[in-house]
Amino acid sequence: MRLSEFDYELPSELIAQQPLAERDASRMLLLGRKQHTWSDSSFKHFTDYLETNDVVVVNNSRVIPARLKGKREETGGQVEIFLVRELEPQTWEALVKPGGRLKKGSRVDFGYGKLLAELLDEPGTELRRVRFHCEGSFEELLTEIGVTPLPPYIKQISTEDRERYQTIYANQRGAIAAPTAGLHFTPAVVSEIQKRASLAEVTLHVGYGTFEPVRVDDVDQHSVSAERFEISESAAAKINEARSKGGRVIVVGTTTMRALESSVTAEGVVFAGMGEATLTIKPGYKFRVADALLTNFHLPQSSLLILVSAFAGREFILSAYRHAVNERYRFYSYGDCMFIL
Repeated sequence: MRLSEFDYELPSELIAQQPLAERDASRMLLLGRKQHTWSDSSFKHFTDYLETNDVVVVNNSRVIPARLKGKREETGGQVEIFLVRELEPQTWEALVKPGGRLKKGSRVDFGYGKLLAELLDEPGTELRRVRFHCEGSFEELLTEIGVTPLPPYIKQISTEDRERYQTIYANQRGAIAAPTAGLHFTPAVVSEIQKRASLAEVTLHVGYGTFEPVRVDDVDQHSVSAERFEISESAAAKINEARSKGGRVIVVGTTTMRALESSVTAEGVVFAGMGEATLTIKPGYKFRVADALLTNFHLPQSSLLILVSAFAGREFILSAYRHAVNERYRFYSYGDCMFIL
């Protein structure tokens, strides 16, 4: 399939720039993938569709303040370092701007000497290796100096974004972007899920792979970069118990989907453990564990839109997207959602 087959037109004014005042006030497009039907609803009705033996699976990864702005030690020039993946304590893969001008050994000062970054490799690759030097806790300095890395289509950043761009159950630090399907959840919604069904938490640290652009025209040639994930014994047990009782596995977000589908046997049994999710989900992929998916609306020609199309069918998803555009749904990270059953 060609990348152009995963395109759609979106008026810029439909890209949500701020979250709603209430997390659970979003609209929800309800899709029936077998019947190819949809209806307009509200996220407040999400729990109405849960059944006793179902399990709702969420990603509890927490966004770190991964964007650092500093000055080149040698010249005073402005430098931005965007942390992507931790390789070892205080050594990261990162996007560096202007990366082409910073040679191996160049140093960047953040916070007036509180934190220094040293480039460990020469320019040439998109991701550079960076080692940080500081006295005291690197994590505490990162919290003090770093900025929450909101997506580039959000034009204005508020002081509330550091917490609002986190799910309420985010407790495992390491993501560089939020698993945005979970932003709709409130304590009341979580409580209602636990009354009606069960809730399981897994961890996939959203990394560069999630928002990396698709750079090939032939979708079959596309590969999503690896992301770290962990599924606990208790989470695996809840998911497998739900399946054994005839319940559904309701996946919240594409990152949760990637974690689960990376940790399941051919028979649909989820196993616990840590690993690197290298799976790229494209049309033709046979889903082994997911029965339903709650997800936000994704960028055209993105790996996330390709994943959702694999789950529900490309033509059906694009038709639903056109309906959402016509009905003025709010798109992307702070936008509305769709629930695919």
